[in-house]
Amino acid sequence: MENENDKSNSEKLVREIIDQGEIFNDIEEDLLHELMGNRISKDSTVAHAKNTTFGNRMADKIAASVGSWSFIIIALAIIAIWIVLNTIFKKLFDPFPFILLNLVLSCTAAIQAPVIMMSQNRQEDKDRIKSKNDYKVNLKSELIIQDLHKKMDLLIDNQKILVKNQSKMVEYIDSLQKQK
Repeated sequence: MENENDKSNSEKLVREIIDQGEIFNDIEEDLLHELMGNRISKDSTVAHAKNTTFGNRMADKIAASVGSWSFIIIALAIIAIWIVLNTIFKKLFDPFPFILLNLVLSCTAAIQAPVIMMSQNRQEDKDRIKSKNDYKVNLKSELIIQDLHKKMDLLIDNQKILVKNQSKMVEYIDSLQKQK
């Protein structure tokens, strides 16, 4: 019963907003429709996870591992071992200018850069969804606060009328007592 009352209050509020004749952007229009349903906030990770592909998930995992201290330490250790082995054993597989090491590092960087950019783009999409959701929640809160202010003003006005009527009744009672 309470939920139906909340829904009718929300619908009434939405109608009042629409009757004001303002022009709304897409987000505000979505909010008005969602207000009628009485549910605004959404989990942005769930909303974003619906659109992820295998490649997107892999890009996120690779970017997370490449952007860690453990990766940097392991990469530096491998480079140090490579240089030491090829310096000690002069004709092992990559002598001093370390051309093969340079090629491996260049290829690694060439592959990492686009993967990290893909992951950053996905994070931007997730942030965009989150910010839209935050905007909707803030706008709904603002509308509810405005509605509460209207109700409080109405209560205050009614209280003033009651006080005025009470004082008239007291005056009337006093006049009746004086007549006796």
